[in-house]
Amino acid sequence: MKKSLIALAVLAASGAAMAQSSVTLYGRADVWLGSVNIDDGTTSTSTTKLDNGGATSSRWGMIGSEDLGGGLKANFNFEQGVSMDNGAAGNFNRAAWVGLGGGFGDVKLGLIATAYEDVSGASDALFDSDLSPMNGADSYKNVTSVFTSVRHTSRPANTIYYKAPKMGGFSGAVSYGINETDNATVGTSNTSFNLTYGAGPLAAQFGYQVQKTDGQASDINFTRLGASYNFGVATAKLVLGATKNASIAPATLATTGALTYNDGASTSEYLLGVDMPVSAAMTVSAAYAKSDDNVTAGDTTRSGYAIGAVYTLSKRTALYGGYKAMTMDFIGATPDAKVSILALGVKHTF
Repeated sequence: MKKSLIALAVLAASGAAMAQSSVTLYGRADVWLGSVNIDDGTTSTSTTKLDNGGATSSRWGMIGSEDLGGGLKANFNFEQGVSMDNGAAGNFNRAAWVGLGGGFGDVKLGLIATAYEDVSGASDALFDSDLSPMNGADSYKNVTSVFTSVRHTSRPANTIYYKAPKMGGFSGAVSYGINETDNATVGTSNTSFNLTYGAGPLAAQFGYQVQKTDGQASDINFTRLGASYNFGVATAKLVLGATKNASIAPATLATTGALTYNDGASTSEYLLGVDMPVSAAMTVSAAYAKSDDNVTAGDTTRSGYAIGAVYTLSKRTALYGGYKAMTMDFIGATPDAKVSILALGVKHTF
């Protein structure tokens, strides 16, 4: 009888513990079909693409929490990017962290999106997708993104992250990616913070990020200011950006556009956009973006516009499509370049 009572007590305690913990499997599957057209002033090419993540990057992950009592929770998240066009996947390259949350806010430790990354696209039009002129398609980022600042380091390893609780519509976050290398190895640290406001029809975000690399005379800085206002019939959007001490190669149409250190270089950017719901299921969005580089190798002006729409089939599935065109105006003898993307895609969230 005693053994039975003990067994029942153990089962009851186990059930209580399980009730206080949760693990959720989630993901997004997104793929688009379209064409990318590039004219560098000398040669014109057209490529038909079935590509990954037009509206949002495809991924799957696990997120969970345990109630520790007294309002304190232990939280974790693992998230892996997946390429829907070929099935390729990396490690948990989007998130791998554990932390604590409560009335004081949230603390996370591990591989985490920076505080700047959290707000960089919050007021972007075209649903902050690859069709937005400020962004770029995964394999064509150098030739389809007007903004230079979208090339910031978004998920540094070895990061400490803190997000404050929301108070009166305001919140904020700070993150620090630790440089773990010794004096004989070149390493990079990453410091980032944001401040956000959201109440009623107005939302605003400010973000700042500093990337410091051993041996560089200056740090690379990114600044982002975004705002949106919902008028009911439409939502107006504004994004301002700036980059200092870094640039991309101004006279290339290479398909990789990594940001490189360039002491003294600077870029200023802006985007104007609008989202217009035309029915309960469909929203149309349009935007114009422009950036100006000030670099020793030669100034470049990039401008682009886009129009697109999303049609919701259910709570988890949507169709989207759009057209984006961009022009790169190179100062000097290099011919101007023109790029356009026409795409239709489907996104499923689970």
